[in-house]
Amino acid sequence: MSHKAAVQNRTERAAAELSRTRRTHEGTMIWVITGAVLIAVVAAMLLTSRPQSSDATKAAPDFSLVDTAGETHNLSDHRGENVVLYFSEGAGCQSCIVQMGEIEKHAAAFAEENVTVLPIVMNTKEQITADMAANGVKTPFLLDDGTVSDAYGTIGNGMHAGLPGHSFVLIDTEGKQRWYGEYPSMWLAPQELLAEVTKRL
Repeated sequence: MSHKAAVQNRTERAAAELSRTRRTHEGTMIWVITGAVLIAVVAAMLLTSRPQSSDATKAAPDFSLVDTAGETHNLSDHRGENVVLYFSEGAGCQSCIVQMGEIEKHAAAFAEENVTVLPIVMNTKEQITADMAANGVKTPFLLDDGTVSDAYGTIGNGMHAGLPGHSFVLIDTEGKQRWYGEYPSMWLAPQELLAEVTKRL
């Protein structure tokens, strides 16, 4: 092999090696960037699914709502009771209905602490009663046109901009709001809910 050919051969090998190195580097960079993006997405999901809570004390907005059994509830009529307002997306949200069903199973424990749970949804009676029946839920749901959900700052905190998030508001026997808890995971065990309530009374 002539000197010129040998030089040409070495040059081609060096160029090929450089090309392989670049491809390897580019591949590594793609994996690094992809990994960083995935980590950022997971972190964002974890942050947005974390419960939000406030212990700010203020006068609870009064309201008057009719429930699925046809009974009218004025918040002021519940003075002397500790009231938990349970806001949710309602019909079509299976975990929202199951949440109320699980609270029902612990009704005696809530009653011992003088706590009344009032579930509030922005649905028609027909919409929510169909889901109640399908899940064996007996507690009447209060039907809101959005006014009460908005007054308590729950709208847009869940998966849908125009509906309430999965949240609880504690109102004490004197009509003061003592706690607000938002649960993007769409679930809070009844025992944990009662614990959150009792430690603020």
